[in-house]
Amino acid sequence: MISFISVLFSTLLMSGCEPASDTPDTGLETAAEGAFEIDQSLCDFHHTACKKQVGNTVISLRISPENTPSEKPLSVTLTSTEPLTNLAVRVEGRDMFMGVIPLFLDETSKNTYQGTLIYGSCSSNYMVWRLIASFDLNGENSVVMYDFLADSQPSNG
Repeated sequence: MISFISVLFSTLLMSGCEPASDTPDTGLETAAEGAFEIDQSLCDFHHTACKKQVGNTVISLRISPENTPSEKPLSVTLTSTEPLTNLAVRVEGRDMFMGVIPLFLDETSKNTYQGTLIYGSCSSNYMVWRLIASFDLNGENSVVMYDFLADSQPSNG
């Protein structure tokens, strides 16, 4: 029974790097296809925290190391200008199904939440992850999403 579960789990992991069937064509090439252009809308932790605004509240995401390497522990820090309650965070592939990775963040100081994330690698050499944070803010449910490139290099901008 244990070997069956191991085989089933391994099969699931190996098949996780398949493009989603309803993935829109972004016009970006993968590294395997040649030179590719980096999507400029992605968070670039080399330069600054990635910021989203909900009403008058700014919610910032920082990940370290800044190059967000695959298969390595990453320190994730979410900060807010206002307290967040019922915070639930998950990470999933933006363009490919890679499973859903729950991320448990602890409030380490006022309006600062931290945790550790590890995600797998993808053979395409261009894997965009999406961090989705849902929370209550001033009594209303809100969601913010941050897209970032795994194994990123500093941009020249």
